[in-house]
Parts: sequence; structure tokens; C-alpha cells
Amino acid sequence: MLKVVIVTDGKYGDRAFETINELFDTAFIELEKPEAMFIDEIVIPERDLKIIESADILIAYTNHPDLTLELVDMFHNQVEWIIVASWKGDGFKNQLMSHGNVTCPYIMCELEENGNPKFDEFVSKIGKPKIVLEYDDDKISDITVLRSSPCGSTAFVAGYLKEKYIGQTPDVEDFPKEAGLKLQHYPCRAAKVRLFSDEECKKQLASGLHKDAFEDAM
Repeated sequence: MLKVVIVTDGKYGDRAFETINELFDTAFIELEKPEAMFIDEIVIPERDLKIIESADILIAYTNHPDLTLELVDMFHNQVEWIIVASWKGDGFKNQLMSHGNVTCPYIMCELEENGNPKFDEFVSKIGKPKIVLEYDDDKISDITVLRSSPCGSTAFVAGYLKEKYIGQTPDVEDFPKEAGLKLQHYPCRAAKVRLFSDEECKKQLASGLHKDAFEDAM
């Protein structure tokens, strides 16, 4: 089974662990967050080192840039793929991704296949939302989540719509819009940082991805 290890130094990553652990063999490691802005040496406990080394997919929810950089530098040659869930600045992103097997998504619910077998196995279940709708005549009989956002918001949205629309005929335009709006009610932790290109915040982007998933399913 695919081995996933989530590393955090703060309040992020716990919900991703709950979601991913239902699908893959997943470990959750919380490292002590460095106090100083710049640090010369980072010490990772031996037990945690061995767990990280066993990973196929390493996900870093670490906020301290030096800790994130150390994790990538130490383990990019030992794991199949690293996903950096928290990063700031294109320069830092480019530095991390220069290793070749590191990805830094703008938001975690945009992950899709990239051709690497282990990574693709992971994102077949976790990443950009993917939904299947089942119908009895023209009425919805079931809603299945094929691929979920790591935080669990996809199941939240699907559960709400399933309860409301089973046995109903959804409107082609309103149904996907309602999925996107319902995402706004989930306590999404995607930071409200605006994209340079279109000024759409991360939570709005997540909302749009869920709207698209239900639109595609229809």
C-alpha cells in the first residue's frame, strides 16, 4: 500500500491526515516549530526520520521556510515525491521544485496526475475534486466522491447535496453553483491570498473547483 507521511510544525495538516488516512497508510508527524526566523541547524528525532524515510509521498505542512527547505533537501532522494502544502514566494517555490520530484500547489485541491506512478496513485484519490452522479431516470439516486480535496471539504459538499437532492431532478446551472457556494460554509483553511492574475482568493478558487466537479459530473 502507498505510504504517505504528513509533517507539520503547527496547526495545519491534521484534517488532511484524517482524510488521507482513510485511503492510504498515513503517518502524522508534528515537529517543533523553530522560534527564530533563521536557523542554522534543524534536528529531527531519529524515530521521525525513519518514518519519513519510509514514505512514498511526503507532504509538508510546515510554515517555517528553513524547516521546509531542510525536509526537502534531506528527503527528496529518499521518497518518491514531496508535496509542499505551505510556501511563500515564487523564488522559494522554484528553489524547492528544482529537485524535480517536488510540487508546490497553489492550493491542495488542485492536485492532478503528473505521470509519476506513485504520485498518480495518490492523486487518483486526493486532489482536484471528482464526482460521479447516479440517476434513476432524471432524478439523482446517489453521489459518489471519486477524488477528494485533502481537507475533506468534497465529502462535506457531496453529503449536503446528497441529502438534499436524492430523488430530485437538479437544475443544470443551479446545482453546480450550489456546490460551489456550499464549499464556502466549510471551514476551509486556504489562506485568502490573492492571485496576481485574477485576484481570486484561494477559498474562492477551491469553491470554483468544486463547482466545476459537479458541473462535469452532470
